[in-house]
Amino acid sequence: MWVYEKRLQYPVKIKNPNPALAKIIITQYGGPDGELGASLRYLSQRFTMPYPELKAILTDIGTEELGHLEMVGTIVYQLTRNLTPEQLKEAGFDAYFVDHTTGIYPVDASGVPFSASTFAVKGDPITDLHEDLAAEQKARTTYDNILRFCDDPDVIDPIRFLRQREVVHYQRFGETNHTKGNIPLSGRKIWRKLLLLFARCAII
Repeated sequence: MWVYEKRLQYPVKIKNPNPALAKIIITQYGGPDGELGASLRYLSQRFTMPYPELKAILTDIGTEELGHLEMVGTIVYQLTRNLTPEQLKEAGFDAYFVDHTTGIYPVDASGVPFSASTFAVKGDPITDLHEDLAAEQKARTTYDNILRFCDDPDVIDPIRFLRQREVVHYQRFGETNHTKGNIPLSGRKIWRKLLLLFARCAII
């Protein structure tokens, strides 16, 4: 059971519309490495995670990704609101507009609709955790690429926040893979258990 707090995780207040930028940023709504896929990935993987600590991490991060999806949708909406069809056409947003007006629809930057085939749920804890580590790095790279095209501080600020959260999520998934530093002992024990489980499966 979750409690929905009716505010964005980080404020989005964009003053100047920019549909060309919205066309790029929407990939983090419904693209291959976007927030929708991330949330579904983690909230689906959690059911077969054998240890409560790992299930909790997947639940926490999967839930937060829903908040990030809300942020990205808000950014795209604010970048495209109150524009004429002529302005949208000039920015290359007209093809999207024909199908969705300025509604927020899960597509990537090329206009390809969201597909669950962009993420994996294998039911094997080691496989899923490595999928998750890679997913966070791919999302971080996508935000890096988006920032290369941003010159509006109102957009840069929330995008940087989202990028930083990908780094934090990567670190949290990595907690089960590290054996030194300030990582809790429980994390080390879990990783050793996973390695033993993997070894037994490999022998079979």
